[in-house]
Amino acid sequence: MADINQLISIIIPVFNESESIGFLLDEVINVMGAHKFNFELIVVNDGSKDNTYQVLKQLTLKIRELSVISLRKNYGQTAAMSAGFDNSNGDIVITLDGDLQNDPNDIPKLISEINSGYDLICGWRFDRKDKLIKRKIPSRIANKLIANVTGLKLHDYGCSLKAYRREIIDDIKLYGELHRFLPVLANIEGAKIKELKVNHRSRKYGFSKYGIDRTFRVLMDLLTVWFMTKFLTRPMYGFGFVGIISILISFVMSSYLLIIKILGEDIGNRPMLIFALILGVAGVQLFSFGLLSELLIRTYHESQGRPIYRIRSISSANKN
Repeated sequence: MADINQLISIIIPVFNESESIGFLLDEVINVMGAHKFNFELIVVNDGSKDNTYQVLKQLTLKIRELSVISLRKNYGQTAAMSAGFDNSNGDIVITLDGDLQNDPNDIPKLISEINSGYDLICGWRFDRKDKLIKRKIPSRIANKLIANVTGLKLHDYGCSLKAYRREIIDDIKLYGELHRFLPVLANIEGAKIKELKVNHRSRKYGFSKYGIDRTFRVLMDLLTVWFMTKFLTRPMYGFGFVGIISILISFVMSSYLLIIKILGEDIGNRPMLIFALILGVAGVQLFSFGLLSELLIRTYHESQGRPIYRIRSISSANKN
């Protein structure tokens, strides 16, 4: 369980959840109070169009642990979560959705696992209460794809109910819509990760904000995360390898064409000539991209004073 001096930050991004947010906060407060946790509540209002802001404003008068961050417009869940992370102070950070589908009663289990030595605990909605065709099947396909591409084997990347150690949050910078890939980003930082089965409830109010179009966004983000996983500190290995292969193939094809030209054959109309030229130019460009990427990565790390490694602990013998 949590230490009495340990502060727990609970971050809830919301968009048009005026009907559910009051019930959710009541549940969270009851659970945290029953376990005598020292906690803060941070609700990020992501440009809601309904009366979510008015509801939250009234709740701040009743709940002393509650802080509300209202964004100027709807920036998306990644930006909302980032705003919550930046304005939280907890040693452990808990995130959950504002639609009542995540169960606050699972929070103590996540905190206990964090305190047992893990850096990130991911909720797994093993009995998911969503529509089969629209949500469950696409989610299963996406989870399998992400696990195979990134090498981090989890059943449920999309569950918002997660617990983070503060050090991991401080190491991660969110952009675009990378909140779905927080476990992968944490894994890049060397986090110790565990997945835990959690309760999932049917939606009572409102409707899902996600459509089928998010599948394409996930695929684009997956390419970004794959590159970060493989080549974050060594982009030349990616661009340079492909570039060298292209240049070598172009050289072999050009040498063959030169030999048969010397032997008297006409090569002007051969498609292989065009193909060799394209491969040669592409190879040089890819190799150049690799060099430029190396410079950008060095600037990225050095400008932020960001090391290319993470230390979990240092042990040494006491010397007199």
